[in-house]
Amino acid sequence: MGNHYHHLTTYYFSGTGNARNVANWMCDKANNCGIQAESIDIGKSERRGIAPSDKDTLIAFVSPIHGFNYPVIMLRFIIHFPKGKNDVVLMNTRAGMLIGKWVTPGLTGIAFYLAALILWLKGYKIKGFLPVDLPSNWISVHPGLNQKTIEYLHQTNEIKVTRFAQTVLNGGRYYKCLRELIQDMFIAPVSLGYFFVGRFFFAKTYYASSKCDNCGVCIKGCPVKAIKTVGGRPFWTFDCESCMHCMSYCPQKAIETAHGSIVLAVSVVSLLISDKFFEYFNHYIFNASFPPIRFTIESALFIIFLGLWYGISHFMLRYKWYERLMVLTSLTSYKFWGRRYKSIRKY
Repeated sequence: MGNHYHHLTTYYFSGTGNARNVANWMCDKANNCGIQAESIDIGKSERRGIAPSDKDTLIAFVSPIHGFNYPVIMLRFIIHFPKGKNDVVLMNTRAGMLIGKWVTPGLTGIAFYLAALILWLKGYKIKGFLPVDLPSNWISVHPGLNQKTIEYLHQTNEIKVTRFAQTVLNGGRYYKCLRELIQDMFIAPVSLGYFFVGRFFFAKTYYASSKCDNCGVCIKGCPVKAIKTVGGRPFWTFDCESCMHCMSYCPQKAIETAHGSIVLAVSVVSLLISDKFFEYFNHYIFNASFPPIRFTIESALFIIFLGLWYGISHFMLRYKWYERLMVLTSLTSYKFWGRRYKSIRKY
């Protein structure tokens, strides 16, 4: 079967390089087939005012999964993408692990379905979906992976992406991941919870220890410009996507996750926003017993409190005893947990 397209354009968002590698693997295969290809990092390029593509161009979107959905930066990019009639493929990188020689798959959630709906409404034809189980970089939540596991996941997934590229570049379709529809829909509520609450929570878990020398690498490299300088040290805003770019690329390995501080913050909020609080709220303001209303109030109060807590904690980091306490209660500061991750780059 001959090539079905004359051009491939791959738009990707990447924190530690997984999605970048997938985009490059796609382009490599296209170039080997005589198809002109380009990969565009949406974190480093203009995201508005993109011109429509030629009709013989295949368009690919590649992004990691955050909270069982595409991160906000990719969703906004797709929402503002121009209307068109091109064929499109959607790809994601999700938390791959390894047990023996078995690659444990991550979960896509609503990422493909929401993005496909938006693009379909814009006139595009969805020709394929591919989840790629590359190494998880989220050491805020789990221990970092060893190098042997990382290399194995790269090797197996490069083959997987290349085969997928061969199929779609020849005009074929690839919908195998739709077999995961039931489990993806089952975790859809978690996707919504992460979008409205979880991502703001994780945005306020990062801090710079005393090893920070204010080199500015984290601020300059942040794909969503979510880090600024406050009080002479990096400060993470609510715009943070938790892509782990800053933590993985910090030359001094000074960026940590404030596990101890966050546990304490959640405990305090749990005490403040108790049943007694809602009894008072219901009596003097309005009845908030309806679960969605209560969840909304709890979430809003939690985010406000978390912002205040983070500001105070950031201020307190100037004191050596507090900074040491933060480091000692941060799992990412220990070797058994905090292996920083960067995707293997061959290009």
